[in-house]
Amino acid sequence: MTKRIVVVGGDATGMSAASTALRHAPDGDLEVVVLERGHYTSYSACGIPYWIAGDVGDRDELIARSPEQHREAGIDVRMRTEATAIDVEERTVSVRGVDDGDSYELGYDELVIATGAVPTVPPLEGADAEGIFGVQSLEQGEEIVKDLGAGDRRRAVVVGAGYIGVEMAEAMVSRGLETTILDMAPEPFTQVDPDMGALIREAMEGMGITVRTGTSVDGFDVGEDGRVRAVRAGDTVLPADIVIMGLGVKPNVALAAEAGLTIGESGGIATDVRMQAAPGVWAGGDCAEVRHRLSGKGVHIALGTHANKHGRIIGTNIAGGYGAFPGVIGTAISKVCSLEIARTGLGEREASAAGFGYVTASVESTTTAGYWPGAELMTVKLLAEQRTGRLLGAQIVGRAGSAKRIDVFATAIWNAMTVEQMTFMDLSYAPPFSPVWDAVLVAARKAAKEVQAAVPASPV
Repeated sequence: MTKRIVVVGGDATGMSAASTALRHAPDGDLEVVVLERGHYTSYSACGIPYWIAGDVGDRDELIARSPEQHREAGIDVRMRTEATAIDVEERTVSVRGVDDGDSYELGYDELVIATGAVPTVPPLEGADAEGIFGVQSLEQGEEIVKDLGAGDRRRAVVVGAGYIGVEMAEAMVSRGLETTILDMAPEPFTQVDPDMGALIREAMEGMGITVRTGTSVDGFDVGEDGRVRAVRAGDTVLPADIVIMGLGVKPNVALAAEAGLTIGESGGIATDVRMQAAPGVWAGGDCAEVRHRLSGKGVHIALGTHANKHGRIIGTNIAGGYGAFPGVIGTAISKVCSLEIARTGLGEREASAAGFGYVTASVESTTTAGYWPGAELMTVKLLAEQRTGRLLGAQIVGRAGSAKRIDVFATAIWNAMTVEQMTFMDLSYAPPFSPVWDAVLVAARKAAKEVQAAVPASPV
């Protein structure tokens, strides 16, 4: 008897789940239907800022597989089609055509919810004006590229200095626009500690970006033509020809919540280790909550790396195999022009909230041997558990060639290594690639000394 899988969402998690299930199931035993409300499937949302900046020449380079390619593989992909309700008792999905409004009921044996995330947009006056954009979908990226080419855009204001914010600030600078970035926090990029954020601020200002922190946006001035003219931030009015909203995202769980599924503490759909939210219902990607391996808390981290893994695990389980998601440690990397930023594990605020006692160590180093032409500077900061010396977190801010070292720290955290153990790691060395004592080893050695010097005390 043929089993029907209905997948809501046709990007990373949804299409990975569909493809994996179809690949592992016996021939003819599985019917896979994917509902996608947009115009594209299987694309890299993370690449959108770089396409807007001009680093990626063509939109299609961001698309891994088109709907037609998925259909050729045996998946019934229904574009411009959205799920409007889920009945977990009857195992049905209410479906509606986005363009024609046609509605029908679709039964399922297994349901995959991969609805992604939605941008955080505060209810500000003028926020719906022309010229104000989010950067969540390929369609939104298209709108920005079209808008930048449609008129004389000279001044950009980016609201929010997180991942999307700094990447879009780079895109605007690359496009030759005078760029201002705003954030309510004391320093930009709150995914790292404030002392590291201060380094990011300094570097961005050195690139000609105006950085305004501790600043909230109160609204937008709109012209008679309906287009944004300025951003109001306290006593300051910032003229703007284009505004980018980069305030982050939140899990898109409305459909799941209305169906009675459990929503976790982070706001994402709660699942077990197999990514199952309820009998016959699976959830993954940016709409799901996952466990942080260090803090033990449920967290929401919107990254394509996790989304694809979730999809493979879900597809494997649906096809009768066994897959389990082991959790995350918050590894991420970004850049703004020539500055690279990376982090993994816990920052100071997160470590304190989890109850850890910890020490910190920061070092400055170079990306190559100091005498090698083009050697660049970087700062590395580590957090280690106070008594055990277990590595809890790492952050890197530096120039080209520095940030991918975060993967060494991520591997160490994943395997519960101490900073003392890290000092003996056999890392590669040649003058064009690192100093003889790489920044990873120097930072670990300094952190080990801090652990040894620390007097055991109650958690910070």
